[in-house]
Amino acid sequence: MWPLSYPTPMTKPLPLSHLKVLDVSQVMAGPFCCMLLGDMGADVVKVEPPHVGDQTRRSMGFKLKGTDSGGFLALNRNKRSIEIDLKSEAGLEAFYELVRTADVLIENNRPGVAARLKIDYPVLQKINPRLVYASISGFGQTGPWSTRPGFDLIAQAMTGIMSVTGHPGGAPAKNSVPVGDLGAGLFAAYAVLSAVQGRERSGEGQYVDVSLFESALSLSIWEVAEYWGTDKVPTPIGSANRMSAPYQAFRAADRHFVFGAANQKLWTALCGVLERADLMDDARFATNTDRMKNREALVAEIEPTLAARPADDWIAALLAAGVPAAPILTYAEALVSEQAEARDMVLEMEHPVEGTIRQLGFPVKMCGTPQQLRHPPPLLGQHTEEIMREAGCAEDVIERLRARGAFG
Repeated sequence: MWPLSYPTPMTKPLPLSHLKVLDVSQVMAGPFCCMLLGDMGADVVKVEPPHVGDQTRRSMGFKLKGTDSGGFLALNRNKRSIEIDLKSEAGLEAFYELVRTADVLIENNRPGVAARLKIDYPVLQKINPRLVYASISGFGQTGPWSTRPGFDLIAQAMTGIMSVTGHPGGAPAKNSVPVGDLGAGLFAAYAVLSAVQGRERSGEGQYVDVSLFESALSLSIWEVAEYWGTDKVPTPIGSANRMSAPYQAFRAADRHFVFGAANQKLWTALCGVLERADLMDDARFATNTDRMKNREALVAEIEPTLAARPADDWIAALLAAGVPAAPILTYAEALVSEQAEARDMVLEMEHPVEGTIRQLGFPVKMCGTPQQLRHPPPLLGQHTEEIMREAGCAEDVIERLRARGAFG
């Protein structure tokens, strides 16, 4: 295999260094989207309410050195912050100056709020026809549920995700990783960049409507396929898979671990490792379809065999035979694993209040234009004057706007 090289010094402009992004969002989906764009080089300006800022600054229930939470620090690197009171006339004037030269705007107000604030797409399109404007909401801008408030919890509940999460017979469970929020952020980034690319041909921006509901539902691929294919409503199956078996967590002598024999070749290899040739001859397990139908019986056959040896022994034997297998790591273990270290998935940067902080690394590696930790998560309003000057406002104009309450 040709050698891969991921240089750390900046040798070329980052792919999105030509884009100016206004992050008028809070909490997770919007900030996550904007952080992804910032990681790729976009100049992201976080527009925040004076004195309080993004709600996430004060969330999470545990304190660091400063007032900003760990959650805020995790979602807002590679951004600068400006305080603007969008409810004041002077604040709107200042905001409109930023809009004139912006390429992208991301907001996540409930439908109707942006219009009341006079920062909705029809208003801003007149100021900047090339603007790509993305709204992220719970249920989208149209439809009978559009005005409902929406969190990740609500999206997971109303898309069916909670109905299939957990173990059979257990209480309703939410996926701990907020798939609705993060999915919406990912889909928003994908849509925004598509719109920016389209603008290169049309010369015009466009409106992008993203919802947690549709994002979460769009990720439910196996579950919907099962329902449409069988006309049976999917139910929780624990760690098992809806398309193959065995493919789940199993108990060894000391602890649980996972393996997946997702095709006939792997099934044969698994039976060899287990020294259970009888399973190959059992009609209940002859094909993947048979194993799916008889999953509980299959688990009952396999686990007594696994109980004879510790998990690490089984993992080593299965991997040697080409069967995917792994321990179940905690985050404490995963973050210091040799693979996380080799792939730079824990990075450090300096913050003006917290000192050295840790950040999750970049999930994709680009050998020509590697992403950079260019800016630490900003303090509230840290770059207000700097950003207004870059927008073309003279010092006296900035001071007049300040005197009129534009910046709180």
